[in-house]
Amino acid sequence: MKKDFSKLIETLKNSIKTWDYFVNWDKVSVNKSELEIILNKLNYLLGKEDLKSEFKKLYTSNPDIIKAFPSLLAIRDKELEVFSLENRSSEFFNFDSSQKEDDGFEKYYDFLEKTGLLNLFKKGQIKNLIDYVTGVEVGLDSNGRKNRGGTLMERITEKHISDFCEEKGFEYKNQATAKWIKIEWGVDVQVNKTERSFDFAIFNPQNKKIKLVEVNFYNGGGSKLKAVCGEFKSLYRELEGQGIDFIWITDGLGWHTTKKPLEETYNHNDYVFNLNMIENGILNELNW
Repeated sequence: MKKDFSKLIETLKNSIKTWDYFVNWDKVSVNKSELEIILNKLNYLLGKEDLKSEFKKLYTSNPDIIKAFPSLLAIRDKELEVFSLENRSSEFFNFDSSQKEDDGFEKYYDFLEKTGLLNLFKKGQIKNLIDYVTGVEVGLDSNGRKNRGGTLMERITEKHISDFCEEKGFEYKNQATAKWIKIEWGVDVQVNKTERSFDFAIFNPQNKKIKLVEVNFYNGGGSKLKAVCGEFKSLYRELEGQGIDFIWITDGLGWHTTKKPLEETYNHNDYVFNLNMIENGILNELNW
């Protein structure tokens, strides 16, 4: 297997976004449906002239309406502490309606007023709070894109590993711990981090050999990339001494800002690949 660092750098991918990266619509639907009845109750307030008296009436018979307040503010908190610059003190709000407070009406109406949420209920602002919260949930879900991006690389790599193992008659396990590998495959893996799990472990049942795989994708640079290079150089040496191959599959244009540490690891480790190399069948070139 001929090594060529320049080819690895030149074939890094700009993006690995899949269609479900942008919005997790199932999650949006579930979160919205959990509040749908409450939001319909709050719809009663839309366009009312005397909001304070109407809110008092609604809250008195339906104190559970406060459960929707965090979503209306586009936050996930069920409890909130707000500091007042005027009073130089904090006020605590609990949106669990099972803990009904005697001063709840005044307290939570004051909350609506000071946070500006009352503007939502004024005539002509919005027509339906369910539609509004759907938009909020889509916005909040976009915050989860970073986590989805982290798992996308694993999902994409797993598809290749799954197909490869099926073709070769190998077995694989994602998030494989040393304990699991020992119990299921009878192979000892000694690592410094006893609870460490590898993104993938690939097992050849014919010769009882395994290869361990870590994957990641970096859109941007930073000190973390250099640290990962150092960590995986050490991990390679550690596993090599046990007769275990370590494969690192990494990608993303973030490496353009940290080429030197990556090149050092590439030259030190036997198996540093990107997705383009995996797509072109480099796993078939390894000694299994």
